[in-house]
Amino acid sequence: MNCLRAAAASLLLAPPLAARAQTPTPIPIDVAAHYFAEARALCTADGGALWGVSLCGPIMFVDAPSRRIVASEADAKGALRPDHGVFVGVLPAEQNVANTAMEWSGVRWTQIAWPLPRDARLRATQMAHELFHRIQPQLAFTKLQMPGNAHLDELDGRYYMQLEWRALARALGARGERGDTEPLHDALIFRAMRYRLYPNAAAEERALEMNEGLAEYTGVMAGNPGREAQTAMALHDLSAHVSDATFVRSFAYATGPAYGLLLDRYAPGWRKTLKPGAALDSMLLAAIQAGIPPNIEQAIAAYAARYDGPALHSAEVERDRARQQRLAIARRRFIDGPTLTLALRHMNVQFDPRNLQPLGDAGTVYPTIHISDDWGILDATNGALMKPDWSAIILEAPPTAADSVVRGDGWSLTLKPGWSVVPAARAGDFVLSAPSSNH
Repeated sequence: MNCLRAAAASLLLAPPLAARAQTPTPIPIDVAAHYFAEARALCTADGGALWGVSLCGPIMFVDAPSRRIVASEADAKGALRPDHGVFVGVLPAEQNVANTAMEWSGVRWTQIAWPLPRDARLRATQMAHELFHRIQPQLAFTKLQMPGNAHLDELDGRYYMQLEWRALARALGARGERGDTEPLHDALIFRAMRYRLYPNAAAEERALEMNEGLAEYTGVMAGNPGREAQTAMALHDLSAHVSDATFVRSFAYATGPAYGLLLDRYAPGWRKTLKPGAALDSMLLAAIQAGIPPNIEQAIAAYAARYDGPALHSAEVERDRARQQRLAIARRRFIDGPTLTLALRHMNVQFDPRNLQPLGDAGTVYPTIHISDDWGILDATNGALMKPDWSAIILEAPPTAADSVVRGDGWSLTLKPGWSVVPAARAGDFVLSAPSSNH
């Protein structure tokens, strides 16, 4: 669930009915209606077969710059109006524009940012992915977490993740009904090596795979007719994320479909036995009746050589040099230098998961982020540091902080009445001050 959006610094209200009748939506009504029909066809064809729950439900498309909505159904509170078989309106500024499930105006929606992919298969996969997020609370194994996975921005974490992707791609292409298990075993060995290097990796990766990984597997399965098309889309996912600036949140979009399809091959019925905290890799290891060699540290180079490991490692060494330089700059901006800290209370957050920058125990730098909270709205386009526990967001200190709209390097903060930015204990730092009634 991700989306970049344009800055919005004030509440955007729906215009009067007469004005709305003359204002065309940036989302063509006929195209939106066609996409809604495609989504209905996908979830009807699934018929609850994947998870025992229908994927069908209310969908809204939202144009980020204008915040205009085209929805498949009416809302419960009358915020939307009918228009040629669909429903249109404006999403309030305190609601984020994203690919996600959301509660708004008395309805639980699948929200998808406009425009959708023009390619029919990519569009169907995305819609089915987001339809899964809407039904997640109905599934016993749902566990929505925000794991850091910072190890996947480090040299060895990225190296073994990419080796795993290469082995999974080879495993998906294995001939025969059950295929050759050697590449799958190799993938599981690369994952095991990563888990030995990073003690928290297993729990953090598996948490995200149970969220975004299963959602993308659902997108691949429900959005593509037949095993050949499903395998092709899973292979696309394995290659599409190699160029991501970081893998810390996007990796599960690649591994989820691959592991899901391979479980379909080697452990039919696995979805019915899925439980909270499940590990898809462990399930596959048991299914192929294999184990992890105890001496993989000594033998790992031989496994890696099958997948052009030496060249990959050299490229990752070069990338890591550049990463260390970026980390030094980020530390000067968000730790050593003067800062503004915004404590998070009832946060609604929106960001792009493809470009995050872990900063060790200090948290993660989000190059672009939009947050609405009790204190107002923040838009940052030049970086902000999120604390590891999501308790606060840290910005470079502004030159002045006396107004209701506070601006700094690449960010703007629109405060609600009564809130203010005041000096903190460390010279040059600032924090938020709440209205007196909130103390």
